[in-house]
Amino acid sequence: MSQIQSASKQAEPCAPAAADLVIDLVHLSRQTLGDAALEVELLRLFDRQAAGFIARLHAETQPHEGAKRADLAHMLKGSARAVGAFALGDVMEGFERASRAEEPEAAVLLADVERAIARTRADLAQLM
Repeated sequence: MSQIQSASKQAEPCAPAAADLVIDLVHLSRQTLGDAALEVELLRLFDRQAAGFIARLHAETQPHEGAKRADLAHMLKGSARAVGAFALGDVMEGFERASRAEEPEAAVLLADVERAIARTRADLAQLM
């Protein structure tokens, strides 16, 4: 039984085997009403979205394009939180805010975004 399937059957907030994951599998199970096949499909879609995010973000590096970067960050933030990747969602929220305001901090936060995406995708790879 996969970690996704075992988490779907739990009433506890965190599966012991999944305690170190950055994906909240119980939240995901609630979102999908325990449908393990749907959970896998959503995680695959999210993984593809996260993989393409950095490339799209780096393509938007012209000055005064903070709103475009913020819109991209907003999309990934919502997707991350929907599948239970709350830590990534929080990082994306900070990056979104800094980008929208065109703060210099946004450039620094980009490295945090890349690390959070890499960590989340590594956990996804373990799950699937």
